[in-house]
Amino acid sequence: MSQAPQRLTDIKRDAIVRAAVDEFRSAGYEATSMDRIAAAAGVSKRTVYNHFPSKEALFALMLEQLWACSQASDTLAYHADVPLQQQLRQLLMQKLDLLGDANFIDLARVAMAEIIHAPDRAHDIVCRMNDTESGVTAWIRAAIADARLASVDADFAAHQLHGLVKSFAFWPQVTLGLPPLEPAERQRVADSAVAMFLGHYARRD
Repeated sequence: MSQAPQRLTDIKRDAIVRAAVDEFRSAGYEATSMDRIAAAAGVSKRTVYNHFPSKEALFALMLEQLWACSQASDTLAYHADVPLQQQLRQLLMQKLDLLGDANFIDLARVAMAEIIHAPDRAHDIVCRMNDTESGVTAWIRAAIADARLASVDADFAAHQLHGLVKSFAFWPQVTLGLPPLEPAERQRVADSAVAMFLGHYARRD
């Protein structure tokens, strides 16, 4: 069955969102205006306001998209019959592939700067992120329940694991402007993180 053609209003909304993302990424939050977004999207300013009441609403949508991408990269069902090393490496490589996307890093940099500058703008989305169990945490809980990992605080262990990855593939890029890791570097980070994590938490009995 062929996909129904997209409505003109949806096409314009998509163009506005893409333009807003590009403007936030290239100019930052403060320098971005609804006029600039309208010009970049090729629509009138009235059209922009018909879809989004404010720049803050567009910025909130950008945070939503960043969150959704990050959550998707953490998704991997636990399998009792697959080696932990293989599963964990796949999970981390998914995360590292996302962190290797220059567009994602650029948007994260803008979001991080604005969250620090005006945390109220991101309050709702940050609270929801904190309340939602990540795929990594869920995977760790399943491995603990299957007696393949030591009985530990799954949230704490997940934060440790994320730290092993983000200390190389996120924070240097967001705070220092370093380029995303090359594929070989991603593999090295993933393999090292897996070895350290399982070396500490994998059950030996």
